[in-house]
Amino acid sequence: MADEKNQPDNSCLDSRQLAILEASFRTWADKGRPDIHLARRRILLIFLLVRYGGIKLSEVLALDISRSLDRNSHTLNIAGSEGKSGRSIALPEHISQEIRRLLADTPFRNYLAQSGLRVDPAFVRRKFYERSVECGFAKQLGSPEMIRRARAVELMQANVPLPAVQKFLGQATAGLTSAYAPFDEAALNSMTSWYVEQEGKQLSSARNTLHGRITTIQQGSIQALVEVTTATHHILRSAITISSLKRLQLRVGRLVSAEIKAPWLHLGRNADNPAGSADNCFQGEIIRITSGSVIVEYIVSSPDGMEFCALLSRPVADALQFVCGDQAWVFFSCFAVVLHAEPMPLPQGA
Repeated sequence: MADEKNQPDNSCLDSRQLAILEASFRTWADKGRPDIHLARRRILLIFLLVRYGGIKLSEVLALDISRSLDRNSHTLNIAGSEGKSGRSIALPEHISQEIRRLLADTPFRNYLAQSGLRVDPAFVRRKFYERSVECGFAKQLGSPEMIRRARAVELMQANVPLPAVQKFLGQATAGLTSAYAPFDEAALNSMTSWYVEQEGKQLSSARNTLHGRITTIQQGSIQALVEVTTATHHILRSAITISSLKRLQLRVGRLVSAEIKAPWLHLGRNADNPAGSADNCFQGEIIRITSGSVIVEYIVSSPDGMEFCALLSRPVADALQFVCGDQAWVFFSCFAVVLHAEPMPLPQGA
């Protein structure tokens, strides 16, 4: 833990560290006398809402959790404030179910009936700080604001588009309206919901997932070329069979997720006009390199926050001689892109 204590103050916890912090909260909440146990479970509930919902502490403390949690879905309704409209937040299924179990527990439900989640914010912060320090992290990294920031980073590292993350966090996106006109609020919410619903399920080994809307479909006799436009205006091309096109009920306007396995990605040196036969190419900066004796892993971040993971053999890596900070192109074929449509149904009115 010593190296994590020295983590820069301007960074935030990653998913692994958030899991460590969550485990600390759970262990702490299970200890103490019955009356203390109920109070600690309330703090745990507040932590879960901040960690998985990316909700401001002030919003959490104002929640009537029994009314805000939608019983027919895994969503939480947040009321608007200061003239702002409210929003609905998708929660991971296992967190939604855990909250339901907490609310079904009679002693805890009666305890919440007295004052709900209205706790002194300074007291909540103190408990967050204590757990962070207990885990060996810098105190400030465990603040509600930094956990909320860590959630945003987690979503963006999963290639959830920036405007969708902003909607999730309740941030104003008026300045982005014209740039992302094809993606209305329902579409942005759907993209975030897809990622949240898949969290923890590990349904795929693919390291790269992009989200977008189908803009063109060119059908041949055996296969179809599907073009997907992401919310950051990138064009992604995928070649699929006609039978898959019909089975997935793909059509122009439909929201989809696209997966590309890391070994299918290729890297090239930066150039203004990259030449090659790959259908898809994205420019970015190499931000992390993990070297193995046989395989080298590269994480490339595009200017708009998308991240790609590529696996190269050691001989190829040695020839390219990339270092962190280098500009690179990420290439992959249209045949390497797998489309998924069922988890992201077309929103009404889209």
